Amino acid sequence: MDDVIIIGGSFAGLAAALQLGRARRKVTVLDTGLPRNRFAGHSHGLLGHDHKPPLDILAEARQQLARYPTIRLVSSRADSVSGAIDDFHVLTSDGESLKARRLILSYGIADQMPDVPGFAESWGTSIVPCPYCDGFEVAGQHWGLVWSGQQSHNQARLFHDWTDRLTLFADGHDIAPDIRADLARRNLPVVEGRIAGIAQHGDHSSIVRLDTGADVAVDILFAHPRNKPSASLHESLGLATVDTPSGIALKVDERRETSMPGIYAAGDLANPGMPSVTTASWQGAMAGIFAQQSMLV
Repeated sequence: MDDVIIIGGSFAGLAAALQLGRARRKVTVLDTGLPRNRFAGHSHGLLGHDHKPPLDILAEARQQLARYPTIRLVSSRADSVSGAIDDFHVLTSDGESLKARRLILSYGIADQMPDVPGFAESWGTSIVPCPYCDGFEVAGQHWGLVWSGQQSHNQARLFHDWTDRLTLFADGHDIAPDIRADLARRNLPVVEGRIAGIAQHGDHSSIVRLDTGADVAVDILFAHPRNKPSASLHESLGLATVDTPSGIALKVDERRETSMPGIYAAGDLANPGMPSVTTASWQGAMAGIFAQQSMLV
């Protein structure tokens, strides 16, 4: 029996495994090899790894984990989870039956691309979600922001630290008069109409095509499509969730423990509003540490 099975081997899952391996706990990490940021050419803001391709960072992390004899990395999907604290059962897509005292869920989320021609093809290059991840590289250029709700007002103000040229695309949303007044005061133009298509030019520049017949060129487009957990294991376990502006997230306490004793969660799955490898890494490390501490006798 493992001490911990970690389901999801991207930044959060591997960070959890590192802490547990250093505590000499027996760990199995199950991973499908499809991290959320695989569409990005580079990862930014991660200390010591700034501007490296995210898949290269993960490959290096796996190599480093190889020095810990109690960690086993398995390229497989968790098909089902059952049991309770100290006696969890996991069945993998390879037919392997595993047991563990604790579980860490770090299988992340999947972005739900809108039905707009060119959007999915541009995701991660000319359409991005996070200014902390990509803003520095395009600072001072013409940014676009697809309106998605109240949070977009805060983002429009936040973006001022990177650029003075920002165009907002209403995309069919009703923007409250007081917010429109504030945007006008900040000299932030709002383009009406729904987005009908995206034409990418190079790594960043996009042409936003509107159903009004107008085209608007921007150097980078920020958007925040809804997302959902990339697996449904939490549903079969009956874990409590919270509905955020971005999507569903697992509810965790200050120790990263979910509503079921012995199951912990980290990364975008438990915090979709802050899509950051830095956030995922520290949450994963904390989940690993708290899981280890919960097994002390």
